[in-house]
Amino acid sequence: MSYADIELGLNDLGKKAREGNLAIEDMDGGTFTVSNGGVFGSMFGTPIINLPQSAILGMHAIQQRPVALNGNVVIRPMMYVALTYDHRLIDGREAVTFLKRVKSAVEDPGILLLDI
Repeated sequence: MSYADIELGLNDLGKKAREGNLAIEDMDGGTFTVSNGGVFGSMFGTPIINLPQSAILGMHAIQQRPVALNGNVVIRPMMYVALTYDHRLIDGREAVTFLKRVKSAVEDPGILLLDI
């Protein structure tokens, strides 16, 4: 499933929700959750897996933060993300690889459009 396929599915669910037609069955059977606490101002937290799902990605608010860059302190927008996953199903290497891809996609959304 590509990012575009996921986006189309999310659009369909959003339309159903806005029209009041979203059913429990539409939200059942997922294996992964994206939790966006950032819209409520959350700076950091550890998301908890909802069984039977295998992982949850918590995305938090974007805030200006001091960052070391080439030996200088500069102000950059920063967003903390947290991935909680079931180690019985997902190896740490794959989880970290996934987080690195999320970071790359947030920093350069063109990656999503090109499906790189």
